[in-house]
Amino acid sequence: MRKALIITYYWPPAGGPGVQRWLKFVKYLPEFNVEPIVYAPDNPSYPIIDSSLSKEVSEQWTVLKQPIKEPYRLAGFLSKRQSKTISKGIIKEKGNQSLIEKFMLYIRGNFYIPDARKSWIKPSVEYLSSYICNYNIDVVITTGPPHSLHLIGLTLKEQLGVRWIADFRDPWTTIGYHKKLKLTNSSKEKHKDLERKVLNTADQIIVTSFNTEKEFKKITPKPIEVITNGYDYESAGKFETDKKFSLSHIGSLLSGRNPEILWRTLKELIDENQDFKTSFQLNLVGSVSNEVIQILKQYNLSDYINNVGYVSHNESIKFKNKSQILLLIEIDSEETKAIIPGKLFEYMVSNRPIIALGPKDSDVEIILKETNTGNYFYYHDGIMLKEKILEHFIGFQKGELSTYPIGLKKYSRKELTKKLATLI
Repeated sequence: MRKALIITYYWPPAGGPGVQRWLKFVKYLPEFNVEPIVYAPDNPSYPIIDSSLSKEVSEQWTVLKQPIKEPYRLAGFLSKRQSKTISKGIIKEKGNQSLIEKFMLYIRGNFYIPDARKSWIKPSVEYLSSYICNYNIDVVITTGPPHSLHLIGLTLKEQLGVRWIADFRDPWTTIGYHKKLKLTNSSKEKHKDLERKVLNTADQIIVTSFNTEKEFKKITPKPIEVITNGYDYESAGKFETDKKFSLSHIGSLLSGRNPEILWRTLKELIDENQDFKTSFQLNLVGSVSNEVIQILKQYNLSDYINNVGYVSHNESIKFKNKSQILLLIEIDSEETKAIIPGKLFEYMVSNRPIIALGPKDSDVEIILKETNTGNYFYYHDGIMLKEKILEHFIGFQKGELSTYPIGLKKYSRKELTKKLATLI
């Protein structure tokens, strides 16, 4: 059995899709003749906690932990609330930022390259160097963001010559929030240099989207494999659907992820259709920025909102399965074409229609069409969006609201792990 050392920042009790990706890989890798050994921080400052995920960690797994120095703890002395929202990725638009927020973003962007976990690189290399030699590790896998973990893999590769796989759950220099970090020109170049070095030193690159694959192929000749996120069979349960015509968004709604075209469309339907007005409910399950809440107020939608806040992964599954319609909203920009939210795959097995908004030619658009699990709209498709929501509402009234998915098996966690195991 081959031994794979997996270096990850996010591990239970952390919440969110980043931890679920490798938690599920570790769960299934032994079935494909790979022994996973996890290396994670001992005292991390996770922005989201989901204790339910800790129950999925088997006592039989080897999980190594070492302490990490977290600058977000120090930043909390300046502003605990703002430090926490920035660590979650919730960054206000430029005109709405306070002086403290601007200062914190400048420090984060220019003094912590590639990210705020860079201080973990040196002690991790020192600890893992001897472990790799003593326990005959066959391959090292780093997963980012945070991309500083790739620099651990890079150093181990250079010092020991160990086989190294770099897994990118998100792009590096082209991800949307980079523009908000107030990077100097020299900092931008440092990021690009590090990205180029990682991509050209790793033996194998894994990405979660086809757009990221295209982007990275312009930088490196190294082999790149697309292994998306996925769903676990255990996640698909049956629940009684809402009595209301509920549209549910599960996950963070950041400042830029704020589609006025959708809010305007919902307001029009409420004004024009009394039955819709009586039946409609908007569920927001996850962190929501103040900018989104304010826009919803402007469109007089406050009375229709069920603002649930963050829930555990298990609770989010219940919301997905009982909702009438599932919303997937992405920022309308070139950078977000490569973003495939982990929730998409659990949406697809919930047997509920999906309505997605985002940029043209995104990977989400391709997957939705391929699997026949929902409809994808651009930010100028107001008329078609309105027609589809009304069509779904009529289906809801008749009790005929359902989906007819095709080809979902390849997105199961077990099938995806099988693909990973062949690379190991």
